[in-house]
Amino acid sequence: MRRRRVLGWLAALPLGWAGAARAAAIDYPPVLPGRPLVFPRDHGAHPDFRIEWWYVTGWLRGGAGEDLGFQVTFFRLRSGIGEDSPSRFAPRQLLVAHAALSDPRLGRLRHDQRSARTGFGLALAEEDQTRLRLDDWTLDGGAAGYATRIAAADFGLELEFTPDRPPLLHGQAGFSRKARDPRHASHYYSRPQLAVRGTVSCDGRREAVRGVAWLDHEWSSELLPAHAVGWDWLGLNLDDGGALMAFRLRDKAGGTLWAAGTLAQPDGTARALGPAEVEFTPRRLWRSPRSGAVYPVVMALRAGPRILGLHPLIDDQELDARASLGALYWEGAVRATGADGREVGKGYLELTGYAGALDMGHRSG
Repeated sequence: MRRRRVLGWLAALPLGWAGAARAAAIDYPPVLPGRPLVFPRDHGAHPDFRIEWWYVTGWLRGGAGEDLGFQVTFFRLRSGIGEDSPSRFAPRQLLVAHAALSDPRLGRLRHDQRSARTGFGLALAEEDQTRLRLDDWTLDGGAAGYATRIAAADFGLELEFTPDRPPLLHGQAGFSRKARDPRHASHYYSRPQLAVRGTVSCDGRREAVRGVAWLDHEWSSELLPAHAVGWDWLGLNLDDGGALMAFRLRDKAGGTLWAAGTLAQPDGTARALGPAEVEFTPRRLWRSPRSGAVYPVVMALRAGPRILGLHPLIDDQELDARASLGALYWEGAVRATGADGREVGKGYLELTGYAGALDMGHRSG
């Protein structure tokens, strides 16, 4: 829900950004039920809202048959700084971008990150289409498909994504609740089952790849409830052509504060899953050798009628985003298995709050 998802990244931003945003007296527009999502307009940015992200994840395979996981994320933040300033340098809108490659040959993530205020042609998020720029990192697209170009420190991505179905709306026609209080909600849709083709560059090699991907687009103005310390989120492309999104918010004791999901059939029909229909259960833990954080990298998931096992491509998919978002979390490629142990899909799992509770920056009023 960062993905993905649920809100909390604003509070995790470097203190200068987050503190100013919390201090500013801004009437961010609320997320309300009944507001229809309209395409292609809602593929673009919504700059009046507090926070927004476009999040692409997927599995790739090259000619040698080796699997790779990847993610590309662009965040847009209305900072609350310089709202009335005429200066082009006022950081009213901020962009953060992440890119990562889950590489079994290396045994851990390759990762890079960037951030900048919008403007001057160097950083932008257009409103009428998906068109995102942060220097030479890009994500473009909409109804017909998407493309991304990433030149990271030790890898590169040039990928194109082709959809075969309309956007998948979560919750109530795109109104996705994150707590019992409906004020804590986002506008949220996904593009599952994206066919991927392109190239991956690393270690001096440039390799043609194909695969399947998932795109999330979400925006909101509210932060997470005060008792939430993190979340588990899954976006899964099922081998039969279906798709599953599921998440839960956790409290300090590891209990579930709220859970929800969407289960789509191969023909595109979908139903929302309520809190009682989604259950994440840890099955195996992994301790990071760098941070010491312990993550449940193998999970059992009950999502409506589906009972799944979630297994990582590699254990070490911890992502250190402290330089841009101030957060440390696990985000990686996973395989899903059915009750008989056979693989039934591939996707991405996100585990936050395990390296220490995220400061959710609870906003009252």
